[in-house]
Amino acid sequence: MNGGRLHPLAALARHVVLMAGAVLMIAPFAWMFLTSLKPQGEILSAELRLLPQHWNAVHNYTMAFTRVPMLRFLLNGAIVTAAIFVLQVVVALPCAYALAKLRFHGRGALFATVLLCLLIPVHATAIPIYIMFFHAGVLDSYASLVLPFVISVFGIFLMRQFFMTVPNDLIDAARIDGIGEFGIVWRIMLPTAVPALIAFGIFSVVAHWNDYFWPLIAINSQSLYTPPLGVVFFRRNDQGTDYGPLMAAATIVILPLVVAFLLAQRRFIEGITFTGLKT
Repeated sequence: MNGGRLHPLAALARHVVLMAGAVLMIAPFAWMFLTSLKPQGEILSAELRLLPQHWNAVHNYTMAFTRVPMLRFLLNGAIVTAAIFVLQVVVALPCAYALAKLRFHGRGALFATVLLCLLIPVHATAIPIYIMFFHAGVLDSYASLVLPFVISVFGIFLMRQFFMTVPNDLIDAARIDGIGEFGIVWRIMLPTAVPALIAFGIFSVVAHWNDYFWPLIAINSQSLYTPPLGVVFFRRNDQGTDYGPLMAAATIVILPLVVAFLLAQRRFIEGITFTGLKT
């Protein structure tokens, strides 16, 4: 390394490792998409071909939408993930602001508790939540899919780290102008936290769009199936060996996440970067 710059061979090695990792991560998704374009005969052929000889995309994707109510599954996923994210923001922003900018006794211990809660897996609390929802009569509903995730410990931590980078002078000026603490949260801190919110939104949407464990427990009605349950239902609906439409259904489920990440990629990187500037 010379003057902070990597040796050309070291830089080349780094890029090779990064490219190899990228190929390794993208390969399953590329294979899934290409399989969704092939007829059944080519999918089951012993000869390995990357591109299809005969394109069967129209049939496969038509079957993905007609054999099961795929649009309904996608709508359920959009409703659930959007509701979870909005409620998480409503809870996380005031909590993060209090931990970052307010001075009160026990703030350090409270933040330590937040960090401790990051270590608790969601599966550990699934049974108590299920029993509580059963007695409350909210199972098999949108509420049962949304309520367990309203409080996001990771969201509180991420937003707290971002709020630590906001100058205190900005908050003091708002207080001098007569803005209350909740007003500061929603009128001052919220607009400045857009990059962090986008970063958190990507994490939240991806996690809950792809969540299979909790919807499998909480939902019985097909009309409330989320996209992962929809793909499993497609596989069990006498279509488990029809791999072309099955891969088309999986591609349809993944596509919204890919598009959302590509659109928010720049803000996502900014949000992740800024949240680590100050502790």
